[in-house]
Amino acid sequence: MKICHVNLASGYHGGENQTLQLIQHQVKLGYELTVVANPKSPFFDAMKQLNVTLIQASHFTKAHARSITQDCSLVHVHEGRAIYWALIQSLLYDVPYIVTRRIDNKLKKKWLANLAYSKASAVIGLSTEIVNRIEDAYPDLTVFKIPSSPVTYPSNSDVVAQLHQRFQDKFVVIHAANMVSHKGFDITIEAAKLLEITNSSIHICLLGDGPERADLEVRAHGLSNLSFEGKQSNMGDWFRVANLQIHPSYSEGLGSVILEGASAGLPIVASDTGGIPDIIEQGYNGLLVKPGSPQELAQAIASLEQEPALRETFISNGQEKLKMFDINFTAQQYAKVYEQVTK
Repeated sequence: MKICHVNLASGYHGGENQTLQLIQHQVKLGYELTVVANPKSPFFDAMKQLNVTLIQASHFTKAHARSITQDCSLVHVHEGRAIYWALIQSLLYDVPYIVTRRIDNKLKKKWLANLAYSKASAVIGLSTEIVNRIEDAYPDLTVFKIPSSPVTYPSNSDVVAQLHQRFQDKFVVIHAANMVSHKGFDITIEAAKLLEITNSSIHICLLGDGPERADLEVRAHGLSNLSFEGKQSNMGDWFRVANLQIHPSYSEGLGSVILEGASAGLPIVASDTGGIPDIIEQGYNGLLVKPGSPQELAQAIASLEQEPALRETFISNGQEKLKMFDINFTAQQYAKVYEQVTK
């Protein structure tokens, strides 16, 4: 089967990582793939390393030609504005397209978005929450739920040893995400203020960068139990060093970094919001806390620091839970959608 994947993002975040993993797996399965990507993005550079036909498009109005998709069964869209590229290509050359939606925001019913979604052959939501949002906005659409799959990272033993030495005798908690307002870094900082008084052995590492960082640094001024570690190119080192991962988002489509942490063998504390409950079952493979509550977050962190047996239970159960997120399983689900659409 030949598929045209489209991701026009100029940056590189969890969505691009998930798209890359699916494409890599499909290449191994023998798919013939065309990939339309932004030449300024790290995703484009990653595509250069794969056996795919690579098309440059810096905007959804660019790079339209019959030859790009004439042998493709369908176009698979992976990023917000890329749906408009697929719409134009479909209107010009009558090729069907499907959309993977990764965010749990309410869908905007502007005329162009309305046209693009209404003409999609199918839309895939990563979580129950996203599927519900899609169905509320477009009840006549064919909608499927297919989650992301965890990406694994290598680790450098020298870097891991340095980090262990740096945080010797500390219970290391990591919060990894792009520093934007909905990721809940402000809640982590407020929780750190509470824990600094009651649990001196806990140290929280903020892994990420973004537009909120300067304000967050002001908010965290003077804290001795929290550090800003910047954006990470390889999470594998931190996953080996950490004792616990937290993710107190206000909203979340699914939470690919949660999957990555669980896959790496970490217990998880995260917000009970968006698609996160699709990954974390309260008391089974982690703890869910109310969004916006530093008190609940601090209490959950402190309780898990004191209960190593419970952490081990969460880790073990997490590995069982991850079977439904395995790339072999999710790729099979996409294959079924491709087959249904092309029929």
